Amino acid sequence: MKNQLIQVAAAVPSLKVAQVEYNTAQIISMIREHAECGVIVFPELCITGYTCADLFGSDLLLNRAEEALFEIAEATEYLQGLTAVVGVPIRFENSLYNCAAMISSGEVQALIPKEFIPTYSEFYEGRWFASGKSLIGRTVMLQGKEIPIGIDLLGEDPETGAVLGAEICEDLWVPDKPGTHAAMAGANIIVNPSASDELIGKQEYRTQLVTQQSGACYCAYVYTSAGMDESSTDLVFSGHTIIAQNGSLLREEIFPERPYVLKAVVDLGRIMHDRRHQNTFEDSDNAWFRRVPVQIGAIGANTMNIEEMAETLRRYDYPVARNPFVPADDSERGIRCRKILRIQANGLATRVRATGINNLVIGISGGLDSTLALLVCAEAKKLVPAIHIIAYTMPNEGNTSGLTYGNANKLMKLLADEIYEVPIAEGVKLHLEQIGHAQEYQGEGDTAYENAQARMRTYILMDAANMRNGLVVGTGDLSELALGWCTYNGDHMSMYAVNASVPKTLVQYICRSYADTCGDDELRDVLISICDTPITPELTPSADGQIAQKTEEKIGKYDLNDFFLFYTLRYGFEPSKTAALAMRAYPELTKQEVITAAKRFFTRFFTQQFKRSCLPDGPKVGSVTLSPRGDWRMPSDAAWKIWLDDLDQ
Repeated sequence: MKNQLIQVAAAVPSLKVAQVEYNTAQIISMIREHAECGVIVFPELCITGYTCADLFGSDLLLNRAEEALFEIAEATEYLQGLTAVVGVPIRFENSLYNCAAMISSGEVQALIPKEFIPTYSEFYEGRWFASGKSLIGRTVMLQGKEIPIGIDLLGEDPETGAVLGAEICEDLWVPDKPGTHAAMAGANIIVNPSASDELIGKQEYRTQLVTQQSGACYCAYVYTSAGMDESSTDLVFSGHTIIAQNGSLLREEIFPERPYVLKAVVDLGRIMHDRRHQNTFEDSDNAWFRRVPVQIGAIGANTMNIEEMAETLRRYDYPVARNPFVPADDSERGIRCRKILRIQANGLATRVRATGINNLVIGISGGLDSTLALLVCAEAKKLVPAIHIIAYTMPNEGNTSGLTYGNANKLMKLLADEIYEVPIAEGVKLHLEQIGHAQEYQGEGDTAYENAQARMRTYILMDAANMRNGLVVGTGDLSELALGWCTYNGDHMSMYAVNASVPKTLVQYICRSYADTCGDDELRDVLISICDTPITPELTPSADGQIAQKTEEKIGKYDLNDFFLFYTLRYGFEPSKTAALAMRAYPELTKQEVITAAKRFFTRFFTQQFKRSCLPDGPKVGSVTLSPRGDWRMPSDAAWKIWLDDLDQ
């Protein structure tokens, strides 16, 4: 697979204001020490110091700064795969410009001037520097070399697909950000050498700016602000470093000990997938930007197999969540669960208002999915008091366990307005007899026996809804739809499917979160009991009243299936990359165990699309869903060979 994992770094060197030789030595030392990075970014005007003030009028200082720039470039000559970005003042024609210099392969490849020059409050940059807004398509002669200079420059590494753009400090704080135009022209990494003084509340706002810009531009964003060695005559600088990607904050540090380097690994594959997916992300600025060659190497080789990628992820301590649908933080997870339940309840309430049908008919099994669906009904009733919940439990003697049967009854009594029990054994036996099937379970593979029960239950619910002018609320979840672990025209069908975009790993957490916050001890106890019950459809004979059929023994662990589902749909990753990520997230599993699970997932995912092509309506709650009307359109007869072959590379 192609490796597009890039280690980026935000560096805060030790510094002495106006002592160019010292600053240069510090910068070179840090570049050499962290030469494994693809990109390393230093603060604004770091060669001289940002706070030189009227010393920027000194030709001596400016001459030394230009000489230092080439010393730094020379130090990168044999550093493969590295691009350094340093801040330097540059004279051009009749003005002085505050520039970000892109340095790679021993050369100064580009000089990008600051566009927005602050001259307000504590800032007086307009006293010394000109805006670079008019510099397009230009070059400057420095030390006998012609170097591109302008706001229209990007650095590009065709090997990794990295495209580097830059904006400087204040450029980030204006409405029409230069980094936005660079991103629209193809830059997938934006760097910002900055010198932002520290004030109360500014850190939080600055972090929001960087994170939001990385999200709006679908890019990696590396921000490095001047450190505490700048002059403290009137201001204090904090060395604030931030690395974000696609709207997510990866790492952040402030007031570090100098020298300091903040590192993170960014994934260009994720960035480019999101840009392709979000087709409103235009490339209208591409025509007027120039591209210069730079080296931005990936961590490890440019192409890797599954084991090599997994080992690289481990070596760089690349974070991969075991449950990507579920926030790891307890507080954030609780908030997420409550928000999802609110979306589900509002979707159902809207359907009730629109149809004028207030009777909600639902089947309760004592399992997780029907429990969540019943909670959604109860929450919807708070929004539409006229809602009347009619709950049915439909046990099959010999198959339904005492545990699930008891939990179903307790739950219905606590949350439903009307409760009915309709045993299905007699109806199923008659049906099987009529179609010439033995009345007993014939063992592994007897899907007619198993599915007859699921269809009988849906048959009962649909007719009961017709009898009461009701609406059947579906219970199936996203994971079951992805794997096709549902009976076609059985639990697969309803009149409104409230759980259709909620993955199994999250269903349990929503129910637990509700248990913790409902304020009803009796309801809490039954919800916890349901959460602790093994996942089962109970379509085969029980073992002395105990659960015999366990779903995860048939289709694999739901957490791993949800893992494959997330990275396949959310980022479009090839199976081999997803498998490598799984090996990182599940170190206890062998490569073969992961590949076996992945092959099972992709086989089921492709072969079961026909069940997803005719799904009932249901609310979208997250970025990954399978509605054929919105997020996932796929031919039901697509071949899956290349996906399995990719796992055998």
